[in-house]
Amino acid sequence: MNQTEHNKKLFIETVGCQMNVLDSELVVAALRQDGYELTDNHKLADTILFNTCSVRERAEEKIYSQLGRFKYSKQTRPNLVIGVMGCMAQKDQKLIFQRAPHVDLVVGTGQLAEIPRLVGEVRNNRDRQLAVSLGRRDGSRTEVSQSFQSYDPLRDPEMRPSPYQAYVRIMIGCDKFCTYCVVPMTRGPEQSRPPSEIYREVVALKDQGVQEITLLGQTVNSYKHTENGKQSRLADLLELIHDVDGIKRIKFVTSYPKDMTVDLLQALRDLPKVAHYLHVPLQHGCDEMLKRMKRGYTVADYREMMARIREIVPGCSISSDFIVGFCGETEQAHQKSMELVRECRFKNSFIFKYSERSGTRAAANFPDDVPDEVKKRRNNEMLDLQNAISAEDNADFIGREVEVLV
Repeated sequence: MNQTEHNKKLFIETVGCQMNVLDSELVVAALRQDGYELTDNHKLADTILFNTCSVRERAEEKIYSQLGRFKYSKQTRPNLVIGVMGCMAQKDQKLIFQRAPHVDLVVGTGQLAEIPRLVGEVRNNRDRQLAVSLGRRDGSRTEVSQSFQSYDPLRDPEMRPSPYQAYVRIMIGCDKFCTYCVVPMTRGPEQSRPPSEIYREVVALKDQGVQEITLLGQTVNSYKHTENGKQSRLADLLELIHDVDGIKRIKFVTSYPKDMTVDLLQALRDLPKVAHYLHVPLQHGCDEMLKRMKRGYTVADYREMMARIREIVPGCSISSDFIVGFCGETEQAHQKSMELVRECRFKNSFIFKYSERSGTRAAANFPDDVPDEVKKRRNNEMLDLQNAISAEDNADFIGREVEVLV
């Protein structure tokens, strides 16, 4: 028997990056059109979705643990639909059904638009549903790209942490293939959205009361799209959406060091609504490690970029990402990273212990040979250093007047 429209209830749990937060918002908006209400109590829900992350093993194990808890809910509520979506779904696929046989639905990052239909299929027929994109080697670039298609954005204000701030995806996928990273496999080839489509979405968000927009991309400053014979880069896009009345602040993450062009920094300097903030992961301060990570730049390249930022946008806040304990990392290599943190004085750094991910080149080619206790020590050392730098920088704000969004 089909459920009546008024008692469909959805519980969704999201882990991982801003992309996942946005994906959850889009999925909830699509399910609302199908008559669903959102609930924060999984016991009241008849559809439970987990939006997953594959960047670190811990995030995956947390989801498998959560799924285990719902095994018994399924026995007492046979009509319950349990689904896994996102990066882990794209990476593990049928393995999820093997590890959690009570899961009904596994949906990759490129098939999120199909979730309302797939949930309906499960509910009506009790048949498991698997919808994932092609692997990077399973077809031509065009075929693989098409299997990772993004979809027209339905937005859902209730899913946002703040009604005044919203994410806008300007591109999907990644072509950098860093050796430690699963994103090119779980998010597919790099594809930029048309500027006109992004502009319409920003206007729609402004009409919902949003005042701060954050543009999202795995390497957001690599954005490039040709529309009506005109090629647009990120600087052009910032200029386009800067004209939207009611939007007061614009940010973008995450940037790639080699694509930090002069025109983009000039846009940052010249457009008053664009925040003087850049998130540009360095990942390591040792050239040997950067080469092994296949980051595509050297420490000298990164220093040159930092000098360019500080020359064109004086006082710009810069944050970074670091991996400690990558394959073959020596104490000397770690100390080089520490020196770069001291030199660059990042506003903030996200520091992670290396976590081997199946399907990556690092897992295939390099042994994960740094002991966990060494990773922990190096992680804590860098964290302590960064916290001290952040505290000093924050102290400079005492007595200053700034504009904040509350």
